[in-house]
Amino acid sequence: MQYLLSVIDDGTGPSTPAEDAAIDVFNAGLQAGGYWVYANGLTTPDMATTIDNRDGAGLITDGPFVETKEYLIGFWIVEAEDLDVALKLAADGSKACNRKVEVRPLH
Repeated sequence: MQYLLSVIDDGTGPSTPAEDAAIDVFNAGLQAGGYWVYANGLTTPDMATTIDNRDGAGLITDGPFVETKEYLIGFWIVEAEDLDVALKLAADGSKACNRKVEVRPLH
């Protein structure tokens, strides 16, 4: 089963060199363990563009959909046998990136 591990930033700012190094080690472990599917970081919400084309409205708005102190700053997609394994991976990822990580199964 695949899981989305979402990295949540609460305004701590860019990652430090030590955090980047820890994330590299974590990523290497995911790959070596056969859990790795994909991962990437995201820009801050001020770089977002929101598009609402419901009913053909074609509304384009600069900035995030919602104003919030916490936001998605990156993610991993992992392949894990079950939720317990995904939670363990998320705990290790949270420690590596020094941020909260939310776990959701993918359909």
